[in-house]
Amino acid sequence: MAFPKPSVGQPLTPFDLPIVGQETTRTIGAPSDLWTMLFIYRGRHCPRCKRFLNKLNAALNDWAAHMDIIVASADSADKAAADLAEFGWNFELCYDLSEPQMRALGLYVSTPLSEAETTKNFAEPGAFGLRPDGTLMLVDISNGPAARPDLEELLDGMIFNITNDRPVRGTA
Repeated sequence: MAFPKPSVGQPLTPFDLPIVGQETTRTIGAPSDLWTMLFIYRGRHCPRCKRFLNKLNAALNDWAAHMDIIVASADSADKAAADLAEFGWNFELCYDLSEPQMRALGLYVSTPLSEAETTKNFAEPGAFGLRPDGTLMLVDISNGPAARPDLEELLDGMIFNITNDRPVRGTA
């Protein structure tokens, strides 16, 4: 069954995700004072995700100087908290991404290969740049863990987009 791609240049339908270690939720897609970069990772079971997120964390000050950074997965609170405790990330880590939310973002969804991997369907990686008004500026999705954006190149491109108020591409 095919699911539609998210519509760049259009508002993202806002949705809430709980934040590890906080009593509040984060609304993804709501208007904000800042640009937002949302990174979706596969979950605690994925070592490639950890390498990618460790690189993001190492460059977090550069990213945070230009936009809000949010990272999320379908993991439970316990699994996400274990990742945060193990790796000491400084970005906002959200959890409990639902399958309908995955589909709304146009993400590829995978079924676990075994219970040792994880126990429920999970999202494959994605990166989403959102303007302050909640519209999607940039979408990068993968159907597996090996394909990820180059963080340095992505940040450079996002800074260019923000500074020059570039139009959304890929709408023809």
